[in-house]
Amino acid sequence: MSEPPVLETRGIVRDYVSGGGFGARRVVRALKGIDLKVERGKTLAVVGESGCGKSTLARIITMIDPPTGGTLLIEGREVDIARHGVSREMRRKVQIVFQNPYGSLNPRQKIGDVLSEPLKLNTDFSAGDRRDRAMAMLLKVGLRPEHFNRYPHMFSGGQRQRIAIARAVMVHPVLLVLDEPVSALDLSVQAQILNLLQDLQDEFSLTYVFISHDLSVVRHVADDVMVMNKGEAVEYRSRDDIFAAPEHPYTRTLFAATPIIDPARIRARVEAKATRAVAGQ
Repeated sequence: MSEPPVLETRGIVRDYVSGGGFGARRVVRALKGIDLKVERGKTLAVVGESGCGKSTLARIITMIDPPTGGTLLIEGREVDIARHGVSREMRRKVQIVFQNPYGSLNPRQKIGDVLSEPLKLNTDFSAGDRRDRAMAMLLKVGLRPEHFNRYPHMFSGGQRQRIAIARAVMVHPVLLVLDEPVSALDLSVQAQILNLLQDLQDEFSLTYVFISHDLSVVRHVADDVMVMNKGEAVEYRSRDDIFAAPEHPYTRTLFAATPIIDPARIRARVEAKATRAVAGQ
């Protein structure tokens, strides 16, 4: 018997009520029946314009908000936080990394405490074990032992995102939701973070839902791509198929309007410019 997908949603709907007071109340449907499956160790990229429902979907997958309708399953088990809440076991299984690493870190906590806190909340490890595991994870994401007792403001944006990723992986989740995790970083730092995510995925068999508007990043990381528009999944296929021949008119428009950044071509232009400058001296 094959194992179930790590993540599956069936007909996920999310409504919000706006207005009230002296005005008429209006229901806004942010998600309109989202179906998806992500197998263990795979990456689903979710793309679309701002306001298309990507972040709403992320909040439902990470059990922050309940859906209005439909079913969320984690490793084949239905999750209904509106009726049953979220168990400690299920909370450990799904973690999220946000776009802004500084905003997601407590500025008053030392990095060692940032990494130890998920273990304190979700496990029965002793203080010594928590410290040892936090230090090991700090080194795994490319930071150094002396960083353990420093504060978030003492790190660069790329280093802070490494810390946020380390915190998310501390409890060994099965699913990591990455909400624009590299969009606030410089191009060279983006590449380093994407390589780190790939290494962690390989080592821990992590499953990713990667939310992004950057198609060059999506092309690098995704196994499958879901394109969202106005709360609907308008196209959902393998990365190679969707980039080779997008079928839906919205997908074609989105791809045509988005510049594809090629780091190799950028480096080549920089090197050519430097060569011309040397030749002109």
